[in-house]
Amino acid sequence: MSSATPLPPLPAGPLPGRYRHYKGNLYEVTGLARHSEDLSVLVLYRPIDASGRPTTDSFWVRPHAMWSELVTHQGLTQPRFAPVT
Repeated sequence: MSSATPLPPLPAGPLPGRYRHYKGNLYEVTGLARHSEDLSVLVLYRPIDASGRPTTDSFWVRPHAMWSELVTHQGLTQPRFAPVT
């Protein structure tokens, strides 16, 4: 994609904030990014440590489609990551 070609808009979510993985761990979403080669959307996030603080040395990315999908675990279908309210 040339620099003159506008990028398609990013999805509306997930919004920055805390999310619970279906297996129980907590994570903080920092934002969305694009892959430099194929422009796919990635979610940038980091784990929440045992004291409830986001880690400062461990960031991860996951494809947006995977972040947002439903999973079935122990007979229950639920979001892979659910916002913590």
